Amino acid sequence: MFKKVLIANRGEIAVRVIRTCKSLGITTIGVYSEADADAPHVKMADEAYLIGGPRVAESYLNINKILEVALESGAEAIHPGYGLLSENTDFARRCEEAGLIFIGPSPEVISKMGSKIESRKAMEEAGVPVVPGITYPLADEEEAVEAADRIGYPVMLKASAGGGGIGMQVVHNGDEIRKAFAGNQKRATDFFGDGAMYIEKFVENPRHIEIQILADSLGNTVYLWERECSIQRRHQKVVEEAPSSFITEETRTKMGEAAVKAAKSIGYKNAGTIEFLVDEEQNFYFLEMNTRLQVEHPVTEEITGLDLVEKQLQIAAGDALEFSQEEVKREGHSIEVRIYAEDPKTFFPSPGKITKLELPNGPGVRHELAIHGQSVVTPFYDPMIAKLVVKGSNREEAINRLQDALVDYHIEGIKTNIPMLQEVIAHPAFQSGDTTTDFVNKYLKTKKANNIK
Repeated sequence: MFKKVLIANRGEIAVRVIRTCKSLGITTIGVYSEADADAPHVKMADEAYLIGGPRVAESYLNINKILEVALESGAEAIHPGYGLLSENTDFARRCEEAGLIFIGPSPEVISKMGSKIESRKAMEEAGVPVVPGITYPLADEEEAVEAADRIGYPVMLKASAGGGGIGMQVVHNGDEIRKAFAGNQKRATDFFGDGAMYIEKFVENPRHIEIQILADSLGNTVYLWERECSIQRRHQKVVEEAPSSFITEETRTKMGEAAVKAAKSIGYKNAGTIEFLVDEEQNFYFLEMNTRLQVEHPVTEEITGLDLVEKQLQIAAGDALEFSQEEVKREGHSIEVRIYAEDPKTFFPSPGKITKLELPNGPGVRHELAIHGQSVVTPFYDPMIAKLVVKGSNREEAINRLQDALVDYHIEGIKTNIPMLQEVIAHPAFQSGDTTTDFVNKYLKTKKANNIK
């Protein structure tokens, strides 16, 4: 096992990785920007180094500075967390060239799965179901119209690179494509440096269900069941749970086996997630692969009893998985909600100083935090400041525990999305398991009242 690991990230995920490293006796190296000098991950790390100004380009995306700190501090490996440089092919390759272990898959796999077009091709070749669509970048809006006419409306116009809903739009006819193409292409270019666009058939009333996999360097690959991630706003997940209350055991097994097949077909190593869209008849289609730890990984940990960060470290150190597929347990039900510093009605960020923080306690309650009682939430980073995770013996108990915990969760000084989360969890549709990706648009009063698009 490694003796010293640098965590190339910030916020709650940096805290999460540091916690597991400490439990394994691994010395942790933290990095921080000028804006994060007082952040929890800086205080928790055994060593912490300033790497630049408050903006991510000056600090957390500064590959040269991060590698310089890693080498000077004597780190053997780098854990990228999620977001930032976690799926950056150049960063993974530069780590290798510097003699550092990148805790994740190879640069080649990251590159292939980072392009939605290339990943579609790979899954088609592996025999994994994909949404009907094209596997080439569109030249212009007229080629997009021609492709959509062949596929049949409605279709989803999508950027090949990146994620988070950027460069993505549902279109219902040729005129809408012509209006949407240039703007979405520009956003994709601005955010990801890649304006390649393609089209897929729009799946009506889908569920967003993903499969967590682990794969070691000896060819062993297992799936750790599924996560239901359908409650989203602006294509960003807000509520995640495991297991899904929608799919049958037969579908669950088929999806798990398809995910393992997909991972093996590309020579995947470490933790990864295969995301699927699932229609009303439980047909499932490959959406994308995340070649890193997911924000929502705690719900999988809760139902399996596994520490996924520990498994990442062990796999990166060359260890074999110590269990088979048949030995992966599934017990209880877990739900995670993402707490954002944002207006619960408009979803706009709400930076500022936290003046009071009171956290709920009780059986089955877990916290992942990027803040403390006097934190200043800056406008420089993603507004997610915490995750609240609960576990119950079944879904009903988990929902009850989550509702109680949200009532007792108090943050003052900034606005948060806690009222919106309470509205989601209390809604009869959520409680009955009717959680399609259109949930926020369809059911939330705040959404309707403000006519948010």
